[in-house]
Amino acid sequence: MGKIKPKIICICGSSKFCDVAAVKKWEFEKEGMIAIGLHFLPSWYTEQTHHVAEFEGVASILDELHLRKIEMADEIFIVNVNGYIGERTKFEIDYSKKLGKPISYLEV
Repeated sequence: MGKIKPKIICICGSSKFCDVAAVKKWEFEKEGMIAIGLHFLPSWYTEQTHHVAEFEGVASILDELHLRKIEMADEIFIVNVNGYIGERTKFEIDYSKKLGKPISYLEV
């Protein structure tokens, strides 16, 4: 008897809300899903800026990798805090729709 393949969920949203995304990642994984997406960096690493990838000059690399994560995922999960969905997240939502990925939202 084969094992059931776990659902892969790609978490998208502003890096401003990576704490909320980290909790959702934990909740998804407790349910037996694989959660990928945002990087969850400790505050001591992000003291200089919330936009670490831009600060370190690797934003384009990580943006491209995130699109590959979307392609790998079975479902896309958007972290939407206080109605904020930035331009990059809007692009990722449109990209996900073009791929026919189901999209769900956390609105807090």
